[in-house]
Amino acid sequence: MLEVLPGGAVGKVVRQMLACSHVGCSARATLWRFVPERTCRAVLRGFCKGSAPSMIITSLLDTDLYKFTMMQVVLHQFPSAQVEYRFKCRNPGVQLAPFVGEIRDEIRSLCSLQFQDAELAYLRSLRFIKSDFVDFLGLFRLNEKYITITPQPSGEIEIVIRGPWLHTILFEIPVLAIINEVYFRNTQKVPDFPEGRRRLDAKIAALQADGLGDLKIADYGTRRRFSRAWHEEVLRVLVARLGTGDRRPGSPQGPGQFAGTSNVLYAMKLGVTPLGTMAHEYLQACQALGPRLRDSQVFGFEMWAKEYRGDLGIALSDVYGMSAFLRDFDLYFCKLFDGARHDSGDPFAWGERLLEHYRTNRVDPLTKTLIFSDGLTIARTIELYNQFRGRCQLAFGIGTNLTNDLGDPPAHEPLQVVIKMTRCNGQPVAKLSDTPGKGMCDDEKYLAYLRQVFDIPAPQ
Repeated sequence: MLEVLPGGAVGKVVRQMLACSHVGCSARATLWRFVPERTCRAVLRGFCKGSAPSMIITSLLDTDLYKFTMMQVVLHQFPSAQVEYRFKCRNPGVQLAPFVGEIRDEIRSLCSLQFQDAELAYLRSLRFIKSDFVDFLGLFRLNEKYITITPQPSGEIEIVIRGPWLHTILFEIPVLAIINEVYFRNTQKVPDFPEGRRRLDAKIAALQADGLGDLKIADYGTRRRFSRAWHEEVLRVLVARLGTGDRRPGSPQGPGQFAGTSNVLYAMKLGVTPLGTMAHEYLQACQALGPRLRDSQVFGFEMWAKEYRGDLGIALSDVYGMSAFLRDFDLYFCKLFDGARHDSGDPFAWGERLLEHYRTNRVDPLTKTLIFSDGLTIARTIELYNQFRGRCQLAFGIGTNLTNDLGDPPAHEPLQVVIKMTRCNGQPVAKLSDTPGKGMCDDEKYLAYLRQVFDIPAPQ
């Protein structure tokens, strides 16, 4: 009988059977023969918790813009590239293995999603997104066969994503968001939202201090957010209190200190600017895709310029460290790109070196943008703004400190989780960060070779 019922009716029957005291374990077990596993797991989860289940990720737009900007380059320039990503949690002693079942269920649900017509229309409205890419997304689904999650005896988990780059690139951000939300909903049954709201109020007050009217911040916090609902609440408060600078009728009033968000879904829902260009994986993949390893950074920048023809002109500077970046970022790239993004190392030293580099190449720093995005807090953002204001254009992307700040350790501690590309077309790829511990590579010989090629000393 169950196999001929529509999905909603199946769910109703399952709930009734589960609620009946006469239904024993053996009878419940037979449900799995007739009802799709995903449906049963979701219903059972909701039954056990006493509430209807809800998916953590409900839209494929619930990710960062740079995933789409990179994905378009992959479609047009590297459609056959094969890659591997691996997961790492940098917090010592965190036990994620007990939640593997929930994480798998959520990823299974993620892989059932497709882009909706309104979502595709929104992407099509972005100037730099091409129509053939949107057509491709209209047929796109994430495939569960490309991702494996394995609990380890230590209590940690191993996640490996392996397959075509074009079909795996969208896993990273939603999977990290899933891991965060599953972990926190199991370990913090009563989240301290009042404390989170008090901290958010204090941050907004700090930004609204005298003399900071031109300081603009953006949200970069999707991957390490406390939860989807909290992320949306934070964004709505920032839009309402800081304003977006939009002067159209009905737009939030304010000085316009909220520049936008990296999250495409909330950019669409809230009518703010989606932000993002490239991430480390793009330049890492170019180590395997370019003609020569030493030229891989230059190759990556040139292919980006070929794709976007002047749009999205922010170069990522820390895949090989700042010194190697400046050696490759010559007069041509100084003029071609609108600026650069800092994501590791001392941000003050980075900014001073970049401004001096522009001056040396006879480029006016006032025409260029420096973007800071490495573990920023509001206090650090204000410090950077005060040092560089009036010397260049500035942008600040704040992540975890906005979307996962609900207290202090040990009561609350955000997860430092990452998913990094480790191989492309069968060969190792790596990031040589200016910050110790931010790189990921399982091939020490390749790391040594990479350092030699880019003339980067080994860390002390």
